[in-house]
Amino acid sequence: MQGNLNLYETNSLVGWVCLGLFILAYLFVATEEITRIRKSKPVILASCIIWFLVAEVAVNDHGFTKEQINVLIKHDLMDFSELLLFLLVSMTYTNALVERNVFEKIRYTLIYWGLNYRQLFWLTGFIAFFLSTVANNLTTAMVMGAVVLACGKDNVEFIKLSFINIVIAANAGGVFSPFGDVTTLMVWQDGVVDFTGFFVLFLPALVNFVVPAVVFSFFIPPACPVAKMEKPVKLKKGALVITLLFFVTIAISVICEEVLYIPPFMGMMMGLALLMFVSYWLKRTKKEESSYDVFTNVRDSEWDTLLFFYGIIFCIGGLNELGYLQLASDAIYNNLSFTWANVLIGALSAVIDNIPVMLSVLEMQPPMDLTQWLLVTLTAGVGGSLLSIGSAAGVALMGQSKGLYTFLDHLKWLPVIVLGYGASIYVHLLISAG
Repeated sequence: MQGNLNLYETNSLVGWVCLGLFILAYLFVATEEITRIRKSKPVILASCIIWFLVAEVAVNDHGFTKEQINVLIKHDLMDFSELLLFLLVSMTYTNALVERNVFEKIRYTLIYWGLNYRQLFWLTGFIAFFLSTVANNLTTAMVMGAVVLACGKDNVEFIKLSFINIVIAANAGGVFSPFGDVTTLMVWQDGVVDFTGFFVLFLPALVNFVVPAVVFSFFIPPACPVAKMEKPVKLKKGALVITLLFFVTIAISVICEEVLYIPPFMGMMMGLALLMFVSYWLKRTKKEESSYDVFTNVRDSEWDTLLFFYGIIFCIGGLNELGYLQLASDAIYNNLSFTWANVLIGALSAVIDNIPVMLSVLEMQPPMDLTQWLLVTLTAGVGGSLLSIGSAAGVALMGQSKGLYTFLDHLKWLPVIVLGYGASIYVHLLISAG
């Protein structure tokens, strides 16, 4: 993922304007909850202006041709297209599972198992950890958050600690699977780590989740919650078929990448085609409540998030051509050891979204070995747990809790979360040394 303009305009007016535009756009992204401006809007606008300025400097000051500019634009477009198609199918399947009541059935079942607060705390954490390997951390957090709110409405401390636990678990579970997080997906699609290579991160990710969870559990009361009676939830027709197809789609994507050397989005698109045929089958049913339209799920995908990725990819690509990523690479990776640099990258992802952070590292292409690439994948994924605003899971649960779980509630437990962060890094380096 490297450009080849090499404009080196980091000290020019154009360079400063482009960097300022990106920072300003990201301030709007960070304050989305306050401004109510969707995060895709500022980054798309900034990406277009940045590339207009990059092209103007490249053509008029450096004599680059139309073909050279088009190659770089299409390079970023290819990166975005692969990500878009992969995530669109993943989101469509997730929406289908929601519509068929699969996640609602999980929530209902957990509520009526009669578990005490401590057992519920551990169960929701472990489910979030493993569910996030195939579902995005946002969906995972929302499903588990609904369970916690339904069972613990009379115990605010249980809700706070459980929400922090779910955020950590959902972020940790995503790092040892290419399907678990956008950052791991980008690393996989870029060919830096193969599919099975991510499994090395299972134990470090588990440590990242379990270490703070053990501490939190001592503050969870062993009493049993009183669950609110609800109507039984039934799976809609086709729910199990769609669930099976989702895992088949994942398997096809892995085969495409690892055996046929075809980009994994092709496998996901085949899975979408299969889901379309299921939609046709369900539409033919005579029962109105069983009818299903796959294009409704496509429409309801997180388009703001998908378009946000477009803006980020093109913003980072433009800044790379101006020389800023080379400057950042020299400052971080040349002045620090790879280990400490990657630990710092993880800490940055608690403040800046891990997607632009990882995308920047991939653009920098520091000469790291597999151990260090896995380390930065780990830190960028779990680093977002350090603050509640560091990941989509944390932001979503703050909104879902309606004030019961806040930024300060999460910050209060930062030393414990840092303990898990450090322990996971140590375990990874220990395994790699072995």
